[in-house]
Amino acid sequence: MAQNTKLVIVESPAKAKTIARYLGRGYKVEASQGHVRDLPKSQLGVDIDHDFEMKYITIHGRGPILAKIRKEAKSASKILLATDPDREGEAISWHLAHVLDIDPASPCRVEFNEITKKAVQQAMKQPRAIDMERVNAQQARRALDRLVGYKISPLLWAKIKKGLSAGRVQSVVTRLIVDREDEIDAFVPEEYWDVTADAVLPDTHGKKRTYTFSLYQLDGKKAALTSEKDALKAKKQIESTEFHAASVKHSEKRKAPSAPFTTSSLQQEASRKLNFTTMKTMQVVQQLYEGVELAGEGTQGLVTYIRTDSVRISDEAVRAARAFIPEEYGKEFLPETPQVYKGRTNAQDAHEAIRPTVIERRPDDIKASLSRDQYLLYKLIWSRFIACQMAPALYDTVTISAEGGKTALRLSCEHKRFAGFTAVYEEGTDDAETAKEVALPNIKADAEISFGSVEATQHFTQPPARYTEASLVKTLEEKGIGRPSTYAPTITTIIARGYVAREKKRLYPTELGRMINQLMIEYFAPIVDTDFTARMEQDLDDIETEGANWHKVVGDFYPDFERMLSKAEQDIDKIEIADEVSDVVCDQCGAKMVYKMGRFGRFLACPNFPECRNTKPILNYIDAPCPKCGARLLEKTSRKNRKFYGCERYPECDFVSWDMPVKEKCPVCGSYMTLKRTRKDEVLHICANESCRHKVAVPVTEEEEA
Repeated sequence: MAQNTKLVIVESPAKAKTIARYLGRGYKVEASQGHVRDLPKSQLGVDIDHDFEMKYITIHGRGPILAKIRKEAKSASKILLATDPDREGEAISWHLAHVLDIDPASPCRVEFNEITKKAVQQAMKQPRAIDMERVNAQQARRALDRLVGYKISPLLWAKIKKGLSAGRVQSVVTRLIVDREDEIDAFVPEEYWDVTADAVLPDTHGKKRTYTFSLYQLDGKKAALTSEKDALKAKKQIESTEFHAASVKHSEKRKAPSAPFTTSSLQQEASRKLNFTTMKTMQVVQQLYEGVELAGEGTQGLVTYIRTDSVRISDEAVRAARAFIPEEYGKEFLPETPQVYKGRTNAQDAHEAIRPTVIERRPDDIKASLSRDQYLLYKLIWSRFIACQMAPALYDTVTISAEGGKTALRLSCEHKRFAGFTAVYEEGTDDAETAKEVALPNIKADAEISFGSVEATQHFTQPPARYTEASLVKTLEEKGIGRPSTYAPTITTIIARGYVAREKKRLYPTELGRMINQLMIEYFAPIVDTDFTARMEQDLDDIETEGANWHKVVGDFYPDFERMLSKAEQDIDKIEIADEVSDVVCDQCGAKMVYKMGRFGRFLACPNFPECRNTKPILNYIDAPCPKCGARLLEKTSRKNRKFYGCERYPECDFVSWDMPVKEKCPVCGSYMTLKRTRKDEVLHICANESCRHKVAVPVTEEEEA
């Protein structure tokens, strides 16, 4: 390295490659590949007797990386630490400063919110000191997590079985899932009935349409039908009564666009719309942030910093959006003034919302340079950002009250008059049905309304739904548990430990999860208390924002925790967990195999271990034959964790399909059909024959809805 060359240290090799292109000659960019120092794995590493001082060592395997960085640093004219602009990034810079003997108070730290040429070059001109309050907030979190994890986990190993763990955040997240399951188990359905009546009315185009009114008033009171007897009585009353339009109210509804993405809302929406897990979302968006090789442009960072809970947008980005929207969609899609969004009360506002770095870089323009997952997630981010600065959608609405004596039915309809932001993007939901657009009825007040068929329909109240990853993330954010950057690893951990299982996107506790949760509630109640965890999160924020003493925060927590730990060690007896026995016979010794939890999920193992070490994967068959040979089809997972379907006779039969085959044959060409769910939550069987592609709509079953 030339003597006048500046050394820039970032975290990842991908980011190093991107930034090196932007800085050019005079700079050398190296990657630390994440943290270079941490607490030792073989011991607690937090000195309880000396004000919780941390014992840091070089992470195993980082020696050669540090040796290379030290070598480059010796000949550098200046060293700039350009790790991520958050607590973890600040801590990595602090550790690097220690290793390289750099004064943390010197202007050695640079940060940027997006990896673009302009942002990176501007940051290099404005180095600052390392923010020790951020570092201390990270140290406090690390100390608390280490104390809880390294003190409770050995207790679980000794009293239950090896491989278990408890964590400051993972334990309270597990409790939320267990509590939800308990609510579902305790739920007692209540019967209720709806009564609806159809009327044929002209729409605004003069066409006759059937509109369905709902009973809302009976005998002058709000209708509340709890039995078939009540419902049939109401039905008979409607059939024998003459009705007129007592009121016809026309109005306009405005629907405003959603705020641009935060880490949390991106995880939720990617789960709903793309079926991504939180971990997959963070992996893919990290690639978009660090840089992707684009044809003709080289490596480019496509989105701004990805760990944020702010909905703020820079003035420059707003101006770019407002210039782009009228050119792309028309002047009517641009509101008179920019849309401004207000974040949550306890949101950290250090970084912008997640947005595209260059708004003119349309998703379809760069699709050929992106992987499928990168394209889908970039399109989601780009569309949401464009939409957030567009005009509201406008709907014409009409509410008609049909009255006859003391009985009243109501019809509410809406029709989209102006698409506004919905021309680009609409937010998804976990469970809500998509409203169908219909032409509005055209009827005047006092006009007679004749009802044809009247239907009485039985319903039962439903228990609360199990959490999806999206709804769980939303709950964690609302309750102030953890931080957006911790949601994905926390959910991944509790699934990997076997405390929680995921089936058709829904999360439910295992028996092991229930057992651990009960033990935690009994002996470590504050650790699994949502309010306590949220207050602890606020204490960590106060270290960063208010300069609170991190040693005191940890010191206030530890004495009570130590007493809980001591009581648990004395009171908890050894708990024996019986393995769940399967009906699969071990083909080596004849014993009934048992279910075990491993690194990659559940598998079958021989109970006579270690004498018999036979194991088998759990095979998930689907209810459809192989279209090629007629054998059974298996649900499998690719190396990139994408689900696909293949023949059980592989490699003799090489049939595979990304879409799930079904038993029904195409009524047009006789080929096999696959199951497909549309963006509007319609379920279709689609012919696999590319020259046919016949579609058949099918009813949504409870299983598919789950």
